[in-house]
Amino acid sequence: MFSHIMIGTSDLERAKAFYDKVLGALDVPPGFVDRHRIFYRTPTGVFGVSLPINGEPATFANGGTIGFACSSPEQADAWHAAGVAAGGTTCEDPPGVREGATGKIYLAYLRDPDGNKLCGLHRMN
Repeated sequence: MFSHIMIGTSDLERAKAFYDKVLGALDVPPGFVDRHRIFYRTPTGVFGVSLPINGEPATFANGGTIGFACSSPEQADAWHAAGVAAGGTTCEDPPGVREGATGKIYLAYLRDPDGNKLCGLHRMN
């Protein structure tokens, strides 16, 4: 469905350091910088971080969340720990199992240094 997701940052170097560590916990290679953007390419899509092209400050989406697929609860925990160690902040409930209409899922939430809300998710069913 998606070809890519792009979010904004106010500090490209800080964002690269953060996402290299967080996505590295998911076995994604370090991003590459193309002028004012960072790209993380995988077989399933591209995640990008960019300084706003219009020169205005980067803002996060209130109510928005970007989810990253994790292969296990342990990988979700490693992803979350890497994010906190790299300058992110934990948010929502602590990482753990949640039950909903679609069954059990393991969720780990954090915010990146620019305030973007991220989720590491493992479907347990």
